[in-house]
Amino acid sequence: MRRHAAEIARAGIDAASAPVLMRRVLEHLPQHPALTGAGPIRLLAAGKAAAAMAAIFAEWAGTRIAAGVVAGPVCSYSLPSSLTWYAAGHPLPNEESLRAGYSALELAEATESAGVLVCLLSGGASALLVAPANGLDLAAKIESNRVLLEAGAEIYDLNCVRKHLSRIKGGRLAATTPGNLVTLAISDVVAPIEDDPSVIGSGPSVADPTTFRDAVAVVRRLMEPGRFPSAAWSVLTHGVGGQLAETPKPGDPRLVRATFRVIGNRRDALEGAAHRAQALGYAVSTIEAAIVGAARLVGAEHVDRVLGHARLLLRPACVLSAGETTVRVAGRGRGGRNQELALAAARCLEQQAPGMVIASIGTDGIDGPTDAAGAIVDSETLARAKRAGIATPEAYLAENDSYTFFERLGDLLRTGPTDTNVGDLQVALIA
Repeated sequence: MRRHAAEIARAGIDAASAPVLMRRVLEHLPQHPALTGAGPIRLLAAGKAAAAMAAIFAEWAGTRIAAGVVAGPVCSYSLPSSLTWYAAGHPLPNEESLRAGYSALELAEATESAGVLVCLLSGGASALLVAPANGLDLAAKIESNRVLLEAGAEIYDLNCVRKHLSRIKGGRLAATTPGNLVTLAISDVVAPIEDDPSVIGSGPSVADPTTFRDAVAVVRRLMEPGRFPSAAWSVLTHGVGGQLAETPKPGDPRLVRATFRVIGNRRDALEGAAHRAQALGYAVSTIEAAIVGAARLVGAEHVDRVLGHARLLLRPACVLSAGETTVRVAGRGRGGRNQELALAAARCLEQQAPGMVIASIGTDGIDGPTDAAGAIVDSETLARAKRAGIATPEAYLAENDSYTFFERLGDLLRTGPTDTNVGDLQVALIA
């Protein structure tokens, strides 16, 4: 069953991959009014799936692409010479992220009124494409992101702050271009509003409903303001005081020529996983609600949730779920939210669910600052760990060191780059 769990998870990732999603949408994209004219296309792609999305779009658009910017963590595709690649940083931006951000603004400004700027977004774009607000340098931007991540900021709150420390996020990119703007997005946003366009990539091409005052409230809720970089705090407080322009709001006339479409999300991964599980002979149930919250708490609760959904299923059974949890970093170890969720679930599996396997995996192939996508556990995990002389899960959770626990057991899941990012996927199998 462990092999089946990994196979089902992989099928979910493949079903939500950028090439699959882009080719599906491109069958209908020629009907889009902004793309039916003969004007030039300028292309901006940013996110973990940026290279794949740009390559597939370039195949379709051909010589109509006049210029473009592609910002992502890795590129395994051949891009046309009209597109400039930036090896940008994630989860924290780097100098290439900065160059990409400034180039994107220049690209938007250069789009003629008769032309179109096509924006291809996927998860991770917030860090991979940056243009700090006046008064901020890249170091302050990086530090503000780092302390928010370590404080366990959820994506909505994190992006609220990011948008108000930026010249490109929160609709500012859209406000810069005189041409049409068409955005196609692969969504990793699951809450509080699923697939919220203003949160995907921090919403560079759509109106921003949040304010400087909201951003200040986020920082105050997560930490003492003294822990936040002083230059970034100064930008936020000056914005509250009306000394800086707000992000474009709904109804802003500068955004009237912009359209937005989500072309894939976690439901594509769930559907692909379900098809594979059924082909392997499992009765399948899908938990519709997104799995969110602190990973170590969710992991402990997830076993009960799965058992509830599997109660009326024939055996063998498969229960699928997806979402995005968070980790508050208090220790000095390595790990990610999927590894931490799995480790927290191990104790409950041992006590309550003999014959169950749970795999939790990041669909982008990256779980926290590690080379693993996630981990797999079953009701024998703790017994195996004890025989190997490995300390209890609680000791590793206290240090945020789930990676070391699973590495010693050989239970990490590694996928490599996946060309997508639709959040996290959990596969639970019951014998």
